Amino acid sequence: MSTKPLLLTLGDACGIGPEIIVRAFLEGAAGNCVVVGDVQVLRRAVRALDRTLVLARIEAPADLAAVPDGCLAVLQPDGLPNDLAALPWGRVHAHCGAAAACCIESAVRLVQGGQASAVVTAPLHKEALAAAGIDFPGHTEMLQEMAAPPGATAPPVRMMLANDELRVVLVSIHVALRRAVDLVSFESVLQTIRIAHTSSAAWGQRQPRIAVAGLNPHAGEAGLFGDEEIRFIAPAIAEARRLGIDVHGPFAPDTVFMRARHAPGHAGEFDLVVAMTHDHGLIPVKYLGVDQGVNVTLGLPFVRTSPDHGTAFDIAGTGQADASSLKAALRMARRLVDGAQVQAGAPAPIAAS
Repeated sequence: MSTKPLLLTLGDACGIGPEIIVRAFLEGAAGNCVVVGDVQVLRRAVRALDRTLVLARIEAPADLAAVPDGCLAVLQPDGLPNDLAALPWGRVHAHCGAAAACCIESAVRLVQGGQASAVVTAPLHKEALAAAGIDFPGHTEMLQEMAAPPGATAPPVRMMLANDELRVVLVSIHVALRRAVDLVSFESVLQTIRIAHTSSAAWGQRQPRIAVAGLNPHAGEAGLFGDEEIRFIAPAIAEARRLGIDVHGPFAPDTVFMRARHAPGHAGEFDLVVAMTHDHGLIPVKYLGVDQGVNVTLGLPFVRTSPDHGTAFDIAGTGQADASSLKAALRMARRLVDGAQVQAGAPAPIAAS
């Protein structure tokens, strides 16, 4: 087991991120974690939960060793706006976007410097990020840019959303649907398959069974409903198979997720599904329940996980937020860091401890 702490970023200060961080710690799921965030915001979250918790402000992740048991360690980076705890719950504010980005940048620098083992990110708000002038549509794209050394090309990354029953890796993520269709190419599909295959070794599957969902209804029906499958997707699958990857498809996107689902009494035919667009891939996973879903960024030189839900402005500050997905993200981060091995071919639960 890694002795270096996990870094847990604050997320949007006016969303449920601070509350689920506090709740996860109080429920015993955030051991060996340092929160990169604002002390006053976290104190407000403790009050919202009507609980008692001592916060210990530290200067470096290594200081966690000196923090007494039962205290939540907080590393407050320089540059945070000083009014975060006074902003109203559940509202978009540029200062929250700026603070979320600042916490992420600090956490990434610390992991890259070898001071921590992984980054687990609480939800941020994309509109708040844009209001702060942060030119990224979300965590994935921001982390991709930060992963590259100065002047170097950013590494190719992909979003995987997973729970105990289903894992889905996406070719495109936060772009308009018209643009997402244009992003389906031989190169993008092959690269996604290769990243998914390589990353699977981290959870113990060196030869995962990969299914590829088509883009069009019935996977194009031999070109009747679109020819992207013929021109791009099927050739990419063929090339991946030539490279020794156990990949199949393209399959009709309205049925392949059921075939891949690992459920009690029903072992899935595949270990993960590659989907062409954001909603094609994420709706099936989220329908199975967001409480155990985990967002994993594949292709980064460090481990990053996140809950599979957003800021939930409608319940922020009420103390109702469920920390289950965050706890699953913490378990998954530890599992990936430790490189836990499972028996080849077993349908290992992605969110299992």
